[in-house]
Amino acid sequence: MVKYFCNNTDISSTWDHVVSAFWQRYPNPFSTHVLTEDVVYREVTADRQLLSRRLLTKTNRLPRWAERFFPSGMSRCVYILEDSIVDPVNRSLTIYTWNLNHTTLMSVEERCVFRDSAEQPATTLLKREAWISSGIYGFSRPIQEFGLARFKSNQVKAMKGLEYALSNLQGTLIHRQKRGNSSWGNETSLHSIGAISGMEKTHSRSRTFFPENIGLRHIVHSLSRLFTYV
Repeated sequence: MVKYFCNNTDISSTWDHVVSAFWQRYPNPFSTHVLTEDVVYREVTADRQLLSRRLLTKTNRLPRWAERFFPSGMSRCVYILEDSIVDPVNRSLTIYTWNLNHTTLMSVEERCVFRDSAEQPATTLLKREAWISSGIYGFSRPIQEFGLARFKSNQVKAMKGLEYALSNLQGTLIHRQKRGNSSWGNETSLHSIGAISGMEKTHSRSRTFFPENIGLRHIVHSLSRLFTYV
């Protein structure tokens, strides 16, 4: 049994600004649980799509009842792999993330799709989905319920973090306009392609987005040697 979450949000900002803000959202005061972010792979394809893979380190405080499933000394950090595709032609950004460790306790897979609104000017549509599962026999249902509640709380913080980044970006825009920098529009378009990181898959929950030679297996193998998995 897998818990499923889905919601849709209208963001009152242009797609270009939302995409730029997305890659500038860390650090922010609403996401202090995000410790590190590293780009593992990036490529601009012949059809001008930007593919990226990033590794993020996050931490979350566990409730007291969950401590029993963690042996003493086990890392509380969660390692997240994030794949994304930026499509400037169709004006969409698709991100797919999942945790690499502690997957027996809980596995969380998330997909976010940002699209330019065809009906509302200066509006970006966000569809967020998540699949939450647990492999702990006899406790999977309450663990999944907890995971769903935690995910809902975190996605609210994630939106506040994105709004924070958008506010900073807007402040930069106003500052440049006051300085008479007429090249901002071109810079934004380039930023949407050049500062974008991420890729998602075009089908439901499969993880085969990138060619094997980018070293994903090596990354996972290295992590498995450095960190203890549940």
